[in-house]
Amino acid sequence: MASVMDQVKVVERADPKPMLVFVHAPQNGRCRRAEGYLAQVLQRRRNHETFRLQRLNAEQRPDLAERFRITTLPTLLVVEEKVVRGRLEDPRGCRDIAAFLEPWLN
Repeated sequence: MASVMDQVKVVERADPKPMLVFVHAPQNGRCRRAEGYLAQVLQRRRNHETFRLQRLNAEQRPDLAERFRITTLPTLLVVEEKVVRGRLEDPRGCRDIAAFLEPWLN
């Protein structure tokens, strides 16, 4: 199974879009709500093609969660050119996510 970082290396060459990494735990209620908020923001703004969305299950890949220095779930990361350009920990709603993603949204 390819890691998110392996996917970053392969996809970076082919696709200039930033990668939006959603770090979560599937049984966590806050993570499930945040995933719904994220879907609403991307659909409402018609920006679902702006990012390459990757979901990182922190329970299955604690090594990657540690590498990204994840201390809170859920966390959103924007990765451009192999560098984390933005981080939002524990988003509380659509407004938090939209404000965080604003620099990249059309």
